[in-house]
This record gives sequence, C-alpha cells and structure tokens, in this order.
Amino acid sequence: STVSKDSLKTSLLQLECHFTWALLKKHVSLEALEETILDHIKFLVGYEIRDYNMLSYVNHLKNSNEEALENLKKAEEAIQKRHPDEIARRSLTTWGNYAWIYYHMQRYEEAQTYVSKVENSCKKLSSTADGKIQLPEIYAEQGWALLRFGRNYFERAKNCFEKAMKSEPDNPDFNTGYATAMYRLEGDAQRYGGEVRPCLDALKQAVELNPKDTTIAALFALELQRLCRGNEGERYIEEGLQKTPDFPVFLRHAANFYRKKGEVNKAVEILKKALALTPKSVVLHHQLGLCYKFKALQLKRTRHSPQEEMANLVQLAIFHFKTAIDKKPVFFNAYRDLAITYAIGKRYEEAEEIFQKVLQRNDVDCDEKQDIYFNYAHFQQFHMKSESKAIKYYIECLKIETNSYSRKKCSEAVETLLKQKIESGLGDATNIGTLGLVHNLNGKKQEAIECYEKAIALDPNNEEYLNALAELQLSI
Repeated sequence: STVSKDSLKTSLLQLECHFTWALLKKHVSLEALEETILDHIKFLVGYEIRDYNMLSYVNHLKNSNEEALENLKKAEEAIQKRHPDEIARRSLTTWGNYAWIYYHMQRYEEAQTYVSKVENSCKKLSSTADGKIQLPEIYAEQGWALLRFGRNYFERAKNCFEKAMKSEPDNPDFNTGYATAMYRLEGDAQRYGGEVRPCLDALKQAVELNPKDTTIAALFALELQRLCRGNEGERYIEEGLQKTPDFPVFLRHAANFYRKKGEVNKAVEILKKALALTPKSVVLHHQLGLCYKFKALQLKRTRHSPQEEMANLVQLAIFHFKTAIDKKPVFFNAYRDLAITYAIGKRYEEAEEIFQKVLQRNDVDCDEKQDIYFNYAHFQQFHMKSESKAIKYYIECLKIETNSYSRKKCSEAVETLLKQKIESGLGDATNIGTLGLVHNLNGKKQEAIECYEKAIALDPNNEEYLNALAELQLSI
C-alpha cells in the first residue's frame, strides 16, 4: 500500500516535535549551535534525550538527514536507559522527529510507521476521546529547544515552562527552564527597553529545587548582582567554582560575574580555562573580547597609556570578536563590539567597514539595529568629529519606531547636539528644521510645529519644511 503524501503531511503537522515548533534557522548559526549541543553532551550527564533530539533537528537543517537518524537512535538508547518503564511516553518527540526526517528523505512508509506509533501511544496515554495529549515534559522539551534559538523565542519558552509547571509545580527541570527564560527576558528588557519582569523569585526557587545545578546558581548570582546585591551572589559563584571547576557553562557565567564586578583579570583567567575545555565556543570568544576591550579602555583613560600594551589589548579583543562573528554570522552585538574596538585603537577605516557591514544586513531586529545606529552615530560624533553624519544616523535610529533604550539615547544625544548648535549662534534653518524632524519622530507635534515655523521664517521657500508643517497641522 502506498502512503498518500497529503494525508501523511496532515498527520505530521499534528505531531509535537522540533519540526512543528517553528524554530527558524535564520535566527541561529547552525555550526555554532551544533558545537554548543555537542559541548553540552560532553560535559553534562542527564540531558542526552533532549540534546540528541535537538542535534538531530540541527543535522536536518544542515541537510545531514543520515546523521540526524543516528542521533535519534542515541536519543532512543538514552530513553531506554533512563525511563525503561515509560518508553512510549518518553519517546513521543523522538518518534515525531523520526517521522519528519523520513518524510524529508521521501521514505514515506517509514514516516507513516512513526506517525502511527505516536498516534497509538497517545490514544493509550490519553484520557480524552480524541486521543489528544498534553504532557508536561514535552512542553519542557519545547521550552529548552526555544531557548537554544535565541532572543526571538524567549517569551514562547517561558510560556512552555509555565504550562509544564501547571502539572508539576515542583519539578526541578521545569523550574530551571522557567527561571532561565525569565532571566533571559529580563536581560533583554534591560538591554533594549521593554517591560522588566523581576525573575529573582523564580531563580531562587529553581536554586532550592536543584542544589547540584551550578548553572542556575550562577544565574541567581548574576541576578543578585544586577540588583546591587553582588556580595550575596558571590557565595554562589565561589561554591560553583568548588563544585564544578571544569564545567564550561558555569565558568562562563562566573567570568561574567567577575567582569561586571570589575575583576577583569580574574574573568580572563576563568574564560581561558573554559576556552581550553570548549575551544569553539562563540560565547566564550565574545566574553574574552569584552574583557580585553574593557582593559584597553581602562588603559586609554590613563594619562600616558603605553602604546604597545594598548595595541596588544586591542588586537586580542579584535581576534576574539572576529572569531565569534566567523562562527556565528548572526551575532550582531559582536559586530558592534568589534567596530567600537577598532575605534578605540584609532583604526577608523576598519571600524567604518564593520559598521557598514552590519548596517547593510536586513535580518537585524529593530532594537538591535537602533543600538548599532546609536553606536555608529556616537562613533561619527566623537571619533570622526563629524557632527553632520552623527545627526544623520541618530535620526536613522529615530525613524525606527520601536521603543528601546538606544532610541531614547539617540533622541537625547541628537537634541543636545542640535540645541548646542542653535544656541551657539548656528541657528540656521537647517539645524532648526532638523530639530523639528526629531520632535516629529518623537511624537512631540507642538514642538515640531514651532521649529518648522522658525525654520520657514529663515528659509521661506523650503519645500521640505512647508510640507512637514502642513502635514503636522492636518494631523492635530
């Protein structure tokens, strides 16, 4: 009997697995993600099922379906070892992934076999007539997969862990996932603006339920540090260094803690140790770059900074940022950090080149793009001493409507710059008209109208100002 491809596709879309969770490859670098998962498998026992499932999906995205099947086999072995009494229940995601991969390999009979396995198991496990089933561990597996795909997925990840916790409020893994998602969301809100939802309680609960997990303890410490309670947090970091001195994920958070505390040399030592364990880790390269960039800035602020040492620190930072970008081309913050580092080293052409490279990409999120515009305008104003270009790019940022910290900083910077020019007697029509535009982009219509009226008084035939004024008056 031949399987009908259409009815098969319909059944496949009903499955709960990585292929139906809308994890888009444009948001990650597959190479870097694969490295991360392989490192996780190497250094952490107990998460193989989750990791091999994720790895099989990444293999598929890289067009290595044979490899994907091998990793699903490893997931199955882990299920037999860890959950011998509930194999069907624990295999639903893995079987779903099998079905999809066989479908993509055009092996429809085998795909159908796995679809049937899932459907029959769900009927047995389900208490409802339609055989639908909502298992908390599947929500959790989805949550962890979402976290791996970056900041566009954190909100969905949080919701998945919340659903899992409805059935098992004290499950250590679900609490850890929930607290991690909350921590990431808060970090994002602090960096880019948005609603800051406190995550301290979620982290505290996860730490209490997972006394052995040093990663979640490190996030708790970093959160305490964010709340200016770093002294309390440091205990957890010190304990972690005792408990898991060779676990790279923990070491990275520990280094982050010391860098933020200002103990940059200690951070560098810890990061070098972690990098020796996982040499391809993108995050570690980025963090090391930040440390060297920080040291270069510190040196630059001293009166007679030794040129050679300065150049050496700049070069080290550049090497690590470049490595991070090569391994993960969608790591947009690293482009910004690289460009700033070139500027610190007075290597302006290279800084310009990196800024242009990232500004020309069309896959950067709005708030990240605003952040890059802010840094580029700042570079034009203070390094290149070009106020006109700075104004141009501060305004480019304001044209993106997303409300972010960078937008607010651009707004303040460009208003200050224009008002200084106007007050110092350079109150020509252009500067006043540009201030009108800034007010208009910020929704301050009355102030915008006043500026345009002043600009038109100085330059009566300027079409741009006349049109802008007419539009504003109509909109009020």
